Formats: sequence, structure tokens, C-alpha cells
Amino acid sequence: MVRAEPTVTPYGAWPSPITAASLVEGAVGISEVHADPVDGSVWWAESRPDEGGRTAVMRQVGAEVEEVTPRDANVRTLVHEYGGGAWWPHGGDLFYVEFADQRLRRLTPGSAPALLTEEPASPRALRYADGRLTADGRWCICVRERHDTDGEVANEIVAVTTDGSMRVEVLWAGADFVMAPRLSVDGDRLAWISWDHPEMPWGNTTLHVHRLGDGELGAEILTLGGNQSFCEPAWGTFGLRVCSDHDEWWNLYDVDLDAGQLVACTAGPFEIATPPWVFGMQRWAQPAAGPDGPGTLFAAAGMPTGDELIVDGRTVTTVDSSIISMSPRDARGSVVFAGSGYGHETEVVEVTVDDAGNVSRSVIKAARELRFDRTLLVEPEWITFATGPDEEAIAHALFYPPTNPDHTGPDGERPPLLVLAHGGPTGQARRQLQSGLLYWTSRGIAVVDVDYRGSTGYGRSYRKALDGQWGIADVQDCVAAARFLAERGDVDAERLMISGGSAGGFTVLAALAFHDVFAAGASRYGVADLEALATETHKFESRYLDSLVGPYPEDRATYVARSPIHHVDRLDAPMIVLQGEDDEIVPPNQSEMIVAALEAKGVPVAYLLFAGEQHGFRQADNIVAALEAELVFFGEILGFDPAGDLPPVPIARGG
Repeated sequence: MVRAEPTVTPYGAWPSPITAASLVEGAVGISEVHADPVDGSVWWAESRPDEGGRTAVMRQVGAEVEEVTPRDANVRTLVHEYGGGAWWPHGGDLFYVEFADQRLRRLTPGSAPALLTEEPASPRALRYADGRLTADGRWCICVRERHDTDGEVANEIVAVTTDGSMRVEVLWAGADFVMAPRLSVDGDRLAWISWDHPEMPWGNTTLHVHRLGDGELGAEILTLGGNQSFCEPAWGTFGLRVCSDHDEWWNLYDVDLDAGQLVACTAGPFEIATPPWVFGMQRWAQPAAGPDGPGTLFAAAGMPTGDELIVDGRTVTTVDSSIISMSPRDARGSVVFAGSGYGHETEVVEVTVDDAGNVSRSVIKAARELRFDRTLLVEPEWITFATGPDEEAIAHALFYPPTNPDHTGPDGERPPLLVLAHGGPTGQARRQLQSGLLYWTSRGIAVVDVDYRGSTGYGRSYRKALDGQWGIADVQDCVAAARFLAERGDVDAERLMISGGSAGGFTVLAALAFHDVFAAGASRYGVADLEALATETHKFESRYLDSLVGPYPEDRATYVARSPIHHVDRLDAPMIVLQGEDDEIVPPNQSEMIVAALEAKGVPVAYLLFAGEQHGFRQADNIVAALEAELVFFGEILGFDPAGDLPPVPIARGG
């Protein structure tokens, strides 16, 4: 079939089959995958926007796939508020945390869930995460977060009996935070990671190894610390392995328990681990043993353009560009993981290496079919550009040009540009298909996803380059990305937009307050007042700003100087602000302060507050409403008329 010549249509007004509703219809978010350590069955979690954002756990049985959790279950933990690691299988049973009450349950498929932990004195006061079963199945070793009536929060490693007696033994509570309790194959040793305020888990952590008895912790075997971040530990017949960034990159190391040293398993300028904002992430796996010893080592190596799969030291480049979590499946040469590419959304995949060393990929749970023609797909260009006041530094980004074979822009016109500032701020631009991003490019709007200084994927030094510079370096890099593309001739320098959520929302607000570059911005649950964040946020992040900004209240002057709320006199760019009503991480008052200030000044502003949403939007209707509102708002401000029947957005113009 011969495609007709593209129609000349103004940028931003191109009709597109990628609607906001199509992004959530039938969509599932797959993040964690586990192979049952006893029978090898494959389990995964699906978050479902069109079911109120609930998370269900699925299992492959033979050639069939079934939903294991009850239809009214929502598998989600609130430890650290961000959660993750809310479920784990063992011996055909599922152990999981129910969002409504945060209590731990045991579910034998086909039966009703059995409660394993007591009802706390106040709702959700006892929260569980990141567990594993002892070899005999009698104990579940996991993280517990305890919210006391006096407002104090304690994090500890506990052992929970699996027989329903609701006995819980505290194994260790010697630090502000703990994660990743992992049991040795023989079950007599326990490893875990801890850290204390003001550190974060991607800063400096400590690796612990102890003997483990029957519901009690035994003698210390090893404690390793220093200027490094440990994460993703796991045991096998090879012993204990862990990721560490002490040599710049989050590579994988054997732990010599006798000498107290790390011995490299992988080495190179790539990141295997990712910042543990949530529990349960694991990007390497090795089956415990085969006929001739330990099985094949699989590891996802994070590269600037996408992940590469390392199999026993050699790179396999044709698997997936983004690997989220990985689990060993059989005795030697098979792992399962959640993976995506620039041409498909996240799938559950099995990768196997045969005796000849051949690597094969098979799909267990396929991604949903694309609802649009593949000609709308965009594989981004990785760009590197100078940044900083004297262009003495460099930053990186992924650039997506407008792409729609049915439309082209008028001669002499350049497209608007949407700059994306990711969250974290230790996150990174996602190396995978993002239909929500194609929503913009298919309409004639260019997008650049910025890996500003502080992002993951470029080593410890790049990640720490934001220390003391949050609100400065990240903003400089977003500005530099926009200017780089404008000067190169890719985009219209007069129609630059910026959007971000959480920490990225702060970058948006700071960019609009301190730079005269962007014509409009969108902040999703962004930080407007650093002082308020330092004094009101939850325990996990309550000292994060010590490194990003400075100790509080000693450096209060810096907090005030960097907070957009104190510089509304410099805010002249129109803005749309989107906020979850139940957000405990960035409370609604942060957004409401900036909206009120803009209204008082007469700057055009739109504000959408979503009931029932927390930090990030999970419900289908809200996801649709937020995305459509951003498009309509940007069109109104920048002078393009988006195609489609879109609801109007109320814009307060003050005056």
C-alpha cells in the first residue's frame, strides 16, 4: 500500500490516533517478577489504571496464566511511602501486603487469604515489605516499618511465622533504615543493608551478614561500609553477591566473607543497580547451581542508549532496552525478567542459555498490542551538550522529534519543544516505549527527556554532581538541552515548554522562577517550598535535602533562596499544576501555595486536584484528565489548536 503524501498541518495540531484514553485502556504496569524458588513457577504483578490503580499478582501455570489474588485485592505496601516489594512466592503460596490495612497475608491459590500479622493499634501503623521465606517455609523474613502513637517511625528486620499464629520476632533494629533481607541457600545466614540519616540508600550504606537461628539472629559474620552504596544482594551456591558503586559504577561483586573484601564479577562503565526508591528491584540473577556448579550469570548493564544483557561476561545486545527486575528460574541457565523496548511495552520474558552458549528469548506475558501504526514509534537520539554558567560541564538527554507520517509542519516553521525533567532527582530518562511520550510527538511536538546532573546511569560522580546544587545544576541542564536543540534548528526557541513531577516538578518551578527561557510549564506534585518539604515530609526523605541543598535549619538561607515560592515576583510564565489530594510525600499545600501566588500576580494558571490520588496518578480517569489538560493548556498558551474533542481547562488569569 502506497501512503499518501503528508498533509501540511501546524505543529501541535496534528491529529493522532494516540489518545489519552488509549494509553490506559487495557494497560497494565509490570514491575516485579519472581520465579518461585521451590517450583520455578513464574509470578508477576500488574498495576491496572482502569481498575482504580490496584495491583494484582499473576502466575503462569503450565501454558495458562491466572490471577492469583482476589478481585478486590490491592497488593501494595507503604513502607517508605514509595513501597515496592509487597509480595513474594514460595512453594506455590503467595505472601503479600494488602494496601488497605498493610497487614501481611498468606494465600494458597484457590483458598482465601490467611492473615499473618496482627491488627495494629492505629490504621496502617505496621507495614511490611521485601520478604523472603526460610528454606523450611516456617518463617518470613522481611522489613517492618512501625508507626508509633507518638509519631516516631522505626524500621526493622523481623521474622513472621507463616502458620497464622501471628508471632513476630524483631531480628535487628540498629539503624534508621533497612532493606533487602536475603537468606543463604542453606538458610543459616542472613544478609541485609542499612543506612542512617542523613544518608539515602544511593549514598552510603552498610552491608551486614549474620548467622540466623530459629526466629532469632545469631552472631555477626561481616559488616562492610565506607564511601559506597550497596544494593541488590543475593545468595546462591556461589556465595553472596552484591552491587556496589565504590569504584564509580554500580557493578556486581562477590563478597569474600572471610577476608571482608569485594571481588568484581562485572566491571565496566555501566550501572547494574538502580537507586532503591522502592523495594524489590533486582537487575541481575544467577541460578543457584547446575550439574557442574553455579549457573549462568545474567545482568542488565545500564548504558546511555539502553540496557544491554550480560550473560557470563559477554554482551547480548538484542534483548530489551529496559530491564526492570530479574529472577533466576531453573538450576542453571534460565532467568525471567520484566523487559521493554522502544517498540513494545513491558513484557514478562524468559531468557535461556543452552549448553552451546546460545541465548534465546521467549515471552511469558506479552505486552498489549499497539493501538496505533508502528510508523508513529520513535527511537530517540541520545544527545550530549555543554551546560553550566561557563559551559564547563556536560549533561545528557534523549531527543524525540515530531513523528507522524500523515502530517508535516509548514515550511519555515519549527515545532514546539516539551522538556521533561524526571523525578528522584536520581531517576533517569526511560529507555523504552512510552506511549505517553508519543502522545506529544505524534501531534507535532518535539520532546527531550533530560538526564540532568544527578541522574542515574552515568556513574556515582555524575549522580553526586547534584549534591548541594539541587535547583541549580538540574535547572541549568534542562535550559541547556532546550537551547542546544533550538540552536541546532530542531525546535522553535519561542515555544519551549517544561514538565516534571515530584523532584522534576521542583525543577520546573525553579526553571520558571530563575530563567527566562520557557513559555509555559507543567508541575505535577512539585516542590514549591524547600523549607516545608524539609519539615513536613515523611521519614524516608526527611533528611534527603541535607545533601541536595544543605543541613536544615543551619542552611535555612539557602532553602529560602532556592524555593520558588519566595520568588513569585520572577514567575511570569503560565503554568498548569496537578496534584494528588492524598499525597504524603509532597502535600497539596505545596502546589496550592504556588497556585495562590500566581493567581495573586495575575499569571495564567490552571490547578487540578485529584481525589484519591497519592504521589503519582494511578486511576485511569485521572491519568487521562491530567494528560489532556496539559495538552489543552499548552495549546492555549502557545497558540496551537490540538486536534480532537478535548475538554476545556479552567485557567485563572487574575487581574
